[in-house]
Amino acid sequence: MSNNASATTNYRQPGNQGGSPRETEGRALLEAARRMDDALKSDNPTKDIRDAVRLNWRLWTIFQSELSTPGHGMAEALRINMLTLCNFVDKRTVEILASPKPHLVNVLVSINKNVGAGLLTNPAAAAPAASASVPAAYAGGVSA
Repeated sequence: MSNNASATTNYRQPGNQGGSPRETEGRALLEAARRMDDALKSDNPTKDIRDAVRLNWRLWTIFQSELSTPGHGMAEALRINMLTLCNFVDKRTVEILASPKPHLVNVLVSINKNVGAGLLTNPAAAAPAASASVPAAYAGGVSA
């Protein structure tokens, strides 16, 4: 089972509520991904996509605000990469709100699933985060 599938399965189990802030953030990202994915399949996709994307935007704005706080404890390189990803999410969200096209939403769903799954993994068992970087497509705000 992939990390995304495992994290999604774990999220849907009611006994996995609570936990660390890291786990809470991971579950929030997976829930936002689920809502955006559901919106793509809805009877009123334009409205539902906009609603789901706005909710996701609020979540990423919270991350951006926290990451911008002086003295934030995250490693500087990772903090910069995350802020770059926040910037990409901002730009993509504005693009979607102007023209809610499914292929634009799919990128946000993928980002949320990957970051959420990463937050729900055991950091001690995972590969070192120091080598993590934002893919070039995200860093430059390039539309997929």
